[in-house]
Amino acid sequence: MQNSIPKIRNRKFRPHFAPLSRNRFLAAIAALALCSPAIRANAQAAPAKTATAPAKAAAKPPAKSANSGAAELPEVKPESLGFSSQRLTRLESAMQTAIDQKQLAGGVTLLARHGKIAEFKAYGQRDVASGKPTEKDTIFRIFSMTKPVTSTAMMILYEQGKWSPEDPISKYIPEFAHLKVFKDVDASGNMVTEDPVHAPTMRELMTHTAGFSYGGGTTPADKMYGEKGVLHSASLQEMIEKLATIPLLYQPGTRWVYSVSVDIQGYIVEKLSGESLPDFMREQIFQPLGMRDTGFYVPAEKMDRFAALYRWDQQQGALVAGSGSALGVDYSKQPTMPSGGGGLVSTARDYSRFAQMLLDGGQLGTSAAGVRILGPETVKLMSANHLPPQLMGTDVGMRFWGNVRYGFGYGYDFGVFVDPGLADSPVGKGTFMWDGAAGTWFWIDPVNDIVFVGMVQRMGGGPFVGVMQEIARAAVYQALLDKNP
Repeated sequence: MQNSIPKIRNRKFRPHFAPLSRNRFLAAIAALALCSPAIRANAQAAPAKTATAPAKAAAKPPAKSANSGAAELPEVKPESLGFSSQRLTRLESAMQTAIDQKQLAGGVTLLARHGKIAEFKAYGQRDVASGKPTEKDTIFRIFSMTKPVTSTAMMILYEQGKWSPEDPISKYIPEFAHLKVFKDVDASGNMVTEDPVHAPTMRELMTHTAGFSYGGGTTPADKMYGEKGVLHSASLQEMIEKLATIPLLYQPGTRWVYSVSVDIQGYIVEKLSGESLPDFMREQIFQPLGMRDTGFYVPAEKMDRFAALYRWDQQQGALVAGSGSALGVDYSKQPTMPSGGGGLVSTARDYSRFAQMLLDGGQLGTSAAGVRILGPETVKLMSANHLPPQLMGTDVGMRFWGNVRYGFGYGYDFGVFVDPGLADSPVGKGTFMWDGAAGTWFWIDPVNDIVFVGMVQRMGGGPFVGVMQEIARAAVYQALLDKNP
């Protein structure tokens, strides 16, 4: 088929942060933008026990069978779900164009509607050096697509009455009882702090409005994240102890700044459940949903299916081989500090099951044979926008890699299309989504009953990745011709 997609363009974004030096930019790529797992690889050391759950510190080995009561999502003809097969080729063409232009090595896309798969395709290579093709079961680093999974773990505990949105975070993390707030820098260059107007709450922790950061800015408070190695702590407990010494970046509730908040949530999951984060997720989410290839590391027997990581070299204007070890990550073993903000690996098939569960109100499959993870009202709460208008698309609000704007808010670890028209998107109102550092992305559209998952492995910005989600959404919705098939 002749390529109908024009040469993919670069996308310029309005930056959220002041210009950074090359070294600080690379640090921000590894921490701020990418939400990478905070793991320092140490091949010689045995995995340390999780401080908050000593009795079950080391995650149990994956079960031999991760099948749940819910069946596989059936694959059917796109027309039976209201899509035009011919028009869906525009999505395929866009992905293939990016591969032909050597902007991507490969990828996987999965489109589902009404609980059935309309299109599931693999493209290119999972490892260019070896020539191994990308396959439907290729395993990807999903980085920040971990966040919605951690949110789900938190909401399981919310349903059990173990925390409330209005609780102060310090109720569960006493180390945060005396946090200060960065105010200014005095004439001598010393940091000036003040007391918080109110103690940061769990609601603010769930929405990146509590005052934390990823350390990608230029303030003295931001710089402390790198100086103290917050994202390279040996355990979640050590991370908490470091964060307790760093002032909040702003008064709680007054700004939206992408942050380590979800890693903090991971610590709270461990503390409230008495289990390690990997164990809790495996027992409460992955096994029930049959997410057989999702976890915080890749077992040896699955390593051949693990996609190579690439990055876009801005100077060369080319795709080059990356390295997980450059981020301080060893994916061959269970981490001693499991990152709730960005530590998981998964497949398109696995993540579509997680997303379908959320789309269907917390249950995957029919009532007779399905598996329920959350109640419908809980899913509504976590997928609703929790930001006031003044924090949506403003200079004090959501400005992160050009992805957020007026009409686009934030729920409990999801971005939410509050007004799709205002946000220039064809999705249905209330669509919720997020993405990952290496280009993975997904969205859940309750109005049109759609789930979409895209998996690639390219870090560093550059062409295509910046507009990939928009291209995919345009391609999917222009192919949706029958709203009620």
